[in-house]
Amino acid sequence: MRPNKVTVRSLIAAALLLGGSSVAHAALSPAEKTIGATVEAGYEPSVGLLEKLVNQNSGSMNLAGVKAVADMLRPEFEALGFTVTWKPMDAAKRAGHLIAVHTGKAGSTRMLLIGHLDTVFEPDSPFQTFAREGDASGGDWARGPGVADDKGGVVTMVLALKAMQAAGTLKGANIEVVLTGDEEDSGDPVEIARADLVAAGKRADVALDFEGLSQENGKDMGSIARRSSNNWTLTTTAKSGHSSGIFSAEAGDGAVYELARILVAFRKELPEPNLTFNAGLIGGGQSAAIDKDGVRIAVTGKTNIIPSIAVAKGDFRTLSEAQTKRVREKMQGIVDREHLNGTSATIAFDQGYPSMAPTEGNKALLGKLNGINRDLGLPEMAALDPLKRGAGDISFVAADTDGLVGLGLASSGDHSAAERADLSTMKRQAKRAAILMSRLAGDKGRK
Repeated sequence: MRPNKVTVRSLIAAALLLGGSSVAHAALSPAEKTIGATVEAGYEPSVGLLEKLVNQNSGSMNLAGVKAVADMLRPEFEALGFTVTWKPMDAAKRAGHLIAVHTGKAGSTRMLLIGHLDTVFEPDSPFQTFAREGDASGGDWARGPGVADDKGGVVTMVLALKAMQAAGTLKGANIEVVLTGDEEDSGDPVEIARADLVAAGKRADVALDFEGLSQENGKDMGSIARRSSNNWTLTTTAKSGHSSGIFSAEAGDGAVYELARILVAFRKELPEPNLTFNAGLIGGGQSAAIDKDGVRIAVTGKTNIIPSIAVAKGDFRTLSEAQTKRVREKMQGIVDREHLNGTSATIAFDQGYPSMAPTEGNKALLGKLNGINRDLGLPEMAALDPLKRGAGDISFVAADTDGLVGLGLASSGDHSAAERADLSTMKRQAKRAAILMSRLAGDKGRK
């Protein structure tokens, strides 16, 4: 019998609901099909939650605002059976972290889900509100502070967990969620600010990071690596005197030329694959004082006085801790090399975020995700070049567990008043995450 139009439309809708062809969907279990349907049904309510979160300012230094976002999310996790704790970070001069724990079947894979509550937009920013908007192609986009980074990622996480609960796969899952309140501007000392995250990483078999989805040429990419973020401060000193005597044996070469010697050597000798390094702030003269925030140098001097001090601040980013160690040693060697006449130099390092190397375990996780993509009828995701992704919280646990990054929303303009999120990516991202976690929950933990 020839099917009527209503039946045909129903079959097509059912296929689209799960994101691909009926042949691909044959590989999905009944529970995974329920996940797909739940994500679709939960999309609009999730966008509503995202709007609520975005409209609450939570700049990293707005401690009350960060706590307010945590309070909005607490009932979402508690309704799913998580035990929720707020961990204040007064000692690190930040708001704190939201930690939620779901205890499932003993011996199964222990999963750590990572996201953050804060944004780069403080209360004095003119960019404060959520606005939903389409585009020329009919897409579903929203603009707002943190709409992608990372409130969109956190909402995607919650939607995925709700889909697991509806499908019955959350019950046996061992999951710990850590939502930091200072990812955009980590507290100091970092050993305190990230102690809870590091401890969670040591307990976990797998870490899943819900920051933004990377795309290239319209294709979703998998992220299995993030580079470190290391800061350095270079200080040179010298004799001071009248500029008419510069370069003489008695007067010496001055602090600025010694600083220049070192920076030129960095540029010539440091380059290697996966390394970037930058001198972002420089000053020199009779005096050069860095402010308490480390973002300004107050300089005094005259054109006819040999500068007695010069300072440069910068960063370098690496793909592995071995590379970090090697680069630091090379930089130190250049600084310690024979100084220009009458000068001296020192360099101090401050590691902010460690690296997340592209390990075999991370590659295997991406392989699992691509198996899910095939089952959903979605294209496979190639590994993103780590040069195209900044540092992030997952790097603090990368030494202890396998990890995957980028389970949040695709976006553009992050960290600017042009930040926009592609809301439609929430659906496939939540399906991917929920099915991945469901399948991992059925695996035996390795610790």
